[in-house]
Amino acid sequence: MSTALRARLRRTTARADLIAVLVAVGLFAAAAGIGGLLHLLGRPVHASAAPLYAHWQPHVGPGTPLALAVAVLVCWRGPALVARLPWRRLLVLSYATAVAWTLSLALVDGWQRGIAGRLTTDHEYLHEVPGVTDIPAMLGVFTTRILDFQPDSWTTHVSGHPPAALLVFVWLDRVGLSGGGWAGALCVLTAALTAVAVPHTVRLLGTADAARAVLPFAALFPGAVWSGVSADGLFAGVTATGVALLAYGVTRGSAVGALVGGALLGFGCYLSYGLVLMVPIAVAVVLLGRRHRSTAWWALAGVALVAGAFTVAGFDWLTGYHLVIERYYQGIASRRAYGYWVWANLAILVVAAGPAAAVILRRAAVAGWQAASSLRPVDGLLRPQHDTLGYACWLLPVAAAAAIVAADLSGYSKAEVERIWLPFTGWLMAGAALIPATGRRTWLAAQAAVALAINHLLLTSW
Repeated sequence: MSTALRARLRRTTARADLIAVLVAVGLFAAAAGIGGLLHLLGRPVHASAAPLYAHWQPHVGPGTPLALAVAVLVCWRGPALVARLPWRRLLVLSYATAVAWTLSLALVDGWQRGIAGRLTTDHEYLHEVPGVTDIPAMLGVFTTRILDFQPDSWTTHVSGHPPAALLVFVWLDRVGLSGGGWAGALCVLTAALTAVAVPHTVRLLGTADAARAVLPFAALFPGAVWSGVSADGLFAGVTATGVALLAYGVTRGSAVGALVGGALLGFGCYLSYGLVLMVPIAVAVVLLGRRHRSTAWWALAGVALVAGAFTVAGFDWLTGYHLVIERYYQGIASRRAYGYWVWANLAILVVAAGPAAAVILRRAAVAGWQAASSLRPVDGLLRPQHDTLGYACWLLPVAAAAAIVAADLSGYSKAEVERIWLPFTGWLMAGAALIPATGRRTWLAAQAAVALAINHLLLTSW
């Protein structure tokens, strides 16, 4: 291919990237405009800053200087550091950066409002912690308290999730780390594990270069606005770690890795009913594992162990799930129009996952099509002829997108998906290597700018 043709191809793909981002931004603008119009017409969509669940309140706070510093340092030095530092040091640096980024964004709202008070309201988990004096007894009657309009109904968030979500905060209280500050810190520290799990999974299943490209995007993720502080950030960290351990199991033939990974993914299903939709991502990992796919049976054993433990303790997942659907429509969800939210939810991804997600998904779709077009039989299996970055770069983002679409179409995620979908949106960054190296710093800056703008212009509710 001639130099002129390569340059023309680069310009064409860059133009396609820009169009994808403009379409995504246009979708968000339409959701905001139509949401505002419906409010004026007396048909509110029940989200204060539609489509985001937040309030317009421009402000700065003690976290502002740190957030700006982290963003500038990652955009300025990040690409160079990931190219030369040893992998283990990079993982430590990525985790520390994600913690600093998440904490600094939360502290824009101040310590009390941004961290310590987030999980202590009447709708949150900590409200129920003092009443759990007997864990086995609580598990045995958990489903009887899910429905609303009865004297002992669980609070909104506890009723909307399986008991493991409440148990995490009960256990934290039992070891002496009580209160909103410790609960908020746990969410931040666990959520930041995503910045390790996603790139390491790409390294295990793909290539080292591809994994290095993911690191700064995973660390400077816009979803950190909501993972600090919300329990959904904790859910994201737990399940991401489970996926990474599953990847280790199926690539290294480690039964222990697969077993523990499966147990974490199983535990995730008892943190949130919607996390059964981690299945597409887990299946993608198993497919990419190739030689040691049989190890995935140990992951299923891990899931079964967790499910068996909760069932024996008295909690039936399916009963809880059906009751939660009924509880869902006892609340504000019954007034949120599916016709608006089924597409407005997707508009939220523009800020929750950042504009780079539009670029990654466009390129992942193209890469997937090209890979499918070049499949050839090798060792009895179909394999692509050319796979320089690895399947993981496009298959993991596509799997995450499939989980998001399924959650969206279900009708059980109307609004607030900026936090609810955190366990899925982080995996969109697994395709960061699809972005040309020359453009990564630009898209990193765009990611940071979106997060900073949202956190300083709006007062988020989570």
